[in-house]
Amino acid sequence: MAAIAFTNATLFDGRSDEAIPGMNVLVVDGRIEAVTDQSISGKGVTEYDVGGRTLMPGLIDAHAHVFAINLVAEHDRNIPLTEMTARAVPRIRKMLDRGFTSVRDVAGGDVGIRNAIAQGYIPGPRLFVGGPALSQIGGHGDHRSTTDESLDIDLNSSAFYFTCRIVEGTENLRSVVRNELRKGADHIKVLASGGVGSPNDAIDVPQYSEEEIRTVVREAAVRGKYVCAHAYESAAIAHSIRAGVRTIEHGNLINAETAAMVAAADAFVVPTLVAYEVTAQHGERLGLSPYVMQKLNMVNDAGIVMLGLCEDAGVKLGFGTDLMGDMEFAQLQELTIRARVQRPVDVLRSATSINAEIVQRSGDLGVIAAGAIADILIVDGNPLKDISVLTEPEKNLRLIMKDGEIYKTDLSPKSA
Repeated sequence: MAAIAFTNATLFDGRSDEAIPGMNVLVVDGRIEAVTDQSISGKGVTEYDVGGRTLMPGLIDAHAHVFAINLVAEHDRNIPLTEMTARAVPRIRKMLDRGFTSVRDVAGGDVGIRNAIAQGYIPGPRLFVGGPALSQIGGHGDHRSTTDESLDIDLNSSAFYFTCRIVEGTENLRSVVRNELRKGADHIKVLASGGVGSPNDAIDVPQYSEEEIRTVVREAAVRGKYVCAHAYESAAIAHSIRAGVRTIEHGNLINAETAAMVAAADAFVVPTLVAYEVTAQHGERLGLSPYVMQKLNMVNDAGIVMLGLCEDAGVKLGFGTDLMGDMEFAQLQELTIRARVQRPVDVLRSATSINAEIVQRSGDLGVIAAGAIADILIVDGNPLKDISVLTEPEKNLRLIMKDGEIYKTDLSPKSA
């Protein structure tokens, strides 16, 4: 029995409003066995006195794309899948280095990369995957040229086609969803509105009919899974919620009425504000078209307003980043952007216990509690008072534990 004790910790449990000093946490065989202010040292227990530092759950990013090796999708057109995977591996590892012990991939991530991490072949966060996102013809996932009439696209032909699938009509959608769930998908994503990075669709146009989305939701629900929807504008968000979608991705152009509708449905919004802010700074240099930059600036300006509307309506806000290519370095900056409007503790709850609820692992992930999986960070400073301490992991992140195994630390255990 492998037992590790963390003593003299200031504990943020992922749920509470305050961090509690003088707490001890015992980890046994990959799970948290005890959280107490009583002594837990003993024979066979490796003890780390963390010296009053903050002990908190591993972070969860609920909107990422581990295979997004380029910001401009067109650059993926001639990249073989094997090269894409090789280039994705260091991106995946860096996510864990930043303290993200779990990541939900919402377009492209498949059971193969999820299993490779789980089996220890690739160091990285635990993955929740949905396979390719589903797009209508002319939708956010349709990157064909105007002269290309073929819908018979081989998803395995290159990295360019790997993340999205064009599917039309309820019967076709039903078959595709059943097949992704057969392969072991954790969720299904539909593209329910225009998007920033796509070349031909306006961002405010709803995509897919309610009946089409409802078909996807029904098929997922039968197998205990759920549907997330890329949607920016209120009309697209509303028809997604009416169809039974559980999480709205982005949501920048939501209005107060639709935010109330999301809250009433007990659904989630997963903001991804860092993607717009950082990409707006670098997108033109990296080759984004003027039309894409125009859309980017529109949603960037609206993002902070969206946070306030959702908070006022009581919407459960997850935490996502949606960073592509060279932009992935900014993953932790989402924390400080959100803290412009929200309390640090609310941002941290989004990135821990609320995101655990989103990935259907509430009580198992995103919390420091007896019985939970031991995904643990030890941090210099108190992120509930200054959330920016988390944005310098190389300086302030002193220990990363995933599944009860210490992945990285410069702390030394106490001598027996």
